[in-house]
Amino acid sequence: MEINTIIFLGLLSKELWSIQIAIIMIICNLISIGIGRYAIQIRGLGPSINIFGIEGLGLPELLATTSLGHAIGAGTILGLRSIGII
Repeated sequence: MEINTIIFLGLLSKELWSIQIAIIMIICNLISIGIGRYAIQIRGLGPSINIFGIEGLGLPELLATTSLGHAIGAGTILGLRSIGII
């Protein structure tokens, strides 16, 4: 076996992704979108994306808030994993 195959199989056995991790990431992204909806003062001039009836949130704002949500989610997952909760 090649070294890359052995490393890949080792990563699969550690359960890097699960339903718990997905739920944590979704919650962090939704919280970030909710905060960004009210915190972003100067919004883009592009058309708004209707997400759950929220108007005035365009593609740049959506990308910015979900980027922040992923950073918060990754930190949350690493923290919870380091203390043994997940």
